[in-house]
Amino acid sequence: MLYDRTRLRAAAAKRGDQGFDQVRARLGVSRATAYRLWTGRGEPRARTAAAIHREYGLHAHELVEQATA
Repeated sequence: MLYDRTRLRAAAAKRGDQGFDQVRARLGVSRATAYRLWTGRGEPRARTAAAIHREYGLHAHELVEQATA
């Protein structure tokens, strides 16, 4: 399974967050973490996934997609 940034971006947009700095502030994560999540270069760890669920209503399983063979 692979992290899918498009779901986070869509949920953020619904809350009015248009970039990773706004996501950073809402989630309370570092700028580097927010950038990696926003660009898809990193996946959320448990604490960040919990913050995403709390702030954007996305469950951890909604942040991943099945890898195709």
